[in-house]
Amino acid sequence: MTVPRTGPGTTGIPQPPPAERARTVAARPSAALHAVGLGAVELSLAATTASGQVYVVVPAAGRLATALRESPLGDLPARLTVTDRSPFPLQHPVRGQVELSGWLTPVHPAGVQPALLDLADVRPSDTLLDVGLRALLVRLDLAEVVLTDGGATTEVDPDDFAAARPDPLAAAEAGLAAGHGAALTRLLARVQAWAGPRDDVRLLGLDRHGVRFRVEARRSCYDLRVPFREPVDDGAGLGAALDVLLTCGPA
Repeated sequence: MTVPRTGPGTTGIPQPPPAERARTVAARPSAALHAVGLGAVELSLAATTASGQVYVVVPAAGRLATALRESPLGDLPARLTVTDRSPFPLQHPVRGQVELSGWLTPVHPAGVQPALLDLADVRPSDTLLDVGLRALLVRLDLAEVVLTDGGATTEVDPDDFAAARPDPLAAAEAGLAAGHGAALTRLLARVQAWAGPRDDVRLLGLDRHGVRFRVEARRSCYDLRVPFREPVDDGAGLGAALDVLLTCGPA
C-alpha cells in the first residue's frame, strides 16, 4: 500500500487523535485476514462494535475454522488489515490503513447472539444470518494496533482503540459532500490557487476536524487539511463550518 505523505498544510493544525482515526478506518468494509500458519484466509465480514470489540465472520468449512478446531489452545495469532479508500474520484484513492493484530478465538455459543446484535448495529449484513449455519463467528483479542495514515505510521494502544469512537461524519461522508458540493467546490478552488496550476487538487475526505485534499503533482502527491475552527458533529455543523471557512479571505 502506498499512502501519500502529509503535506505542509497539515503541520501544526488540529488532527483527529490516532485512536479515533484508527477506529474510523476500522469501520470501513475493505478488510483482509491473515492467520499464522495459514497466510491469507477467506473472510466474510469484519467489524468493530461500539464497545471496541473486533469480530470476524469466516466460512464454517474454511481453513481458518478448521485450524481453530484443531488448535491445542483454541486460538490462533492473526492480523486483520482494514483499508480506508476515499469515496471520491482519485488516481490513488487509499487514505489509510489499520492493522489489528492479536488472537482469534471462536465466540462461545452463549455469547453469539449478543455479539451478533452488536455487529448488526455497526455493520448490518445478511452474512450475520449465516452464523451458526455456514459461518463461524470469531473474536479478535487485540495485542497491537498500527495505523498508517498521511504517510506516518503510529502505534495505538489497544485500550485507547477500544475506548475511541469513529468520526461522526464517516458513515455519511459521500452524502454530506454531495449536499455541500457548492461550498466544497469553492474551497477546492482556493486550495488549487494555493497549490498552483501545475498540481491537480482533489477532494480526499471530510471529518469532524476539517476537509482533506490530495494534491497530485507530476511525480508525487501529498495530502493537506483545511481545518475547521471547531470540530463538528453532524451535517448542520459541517455547513456552518464551511461557511466560516469561505468567509475568511477572498471568495
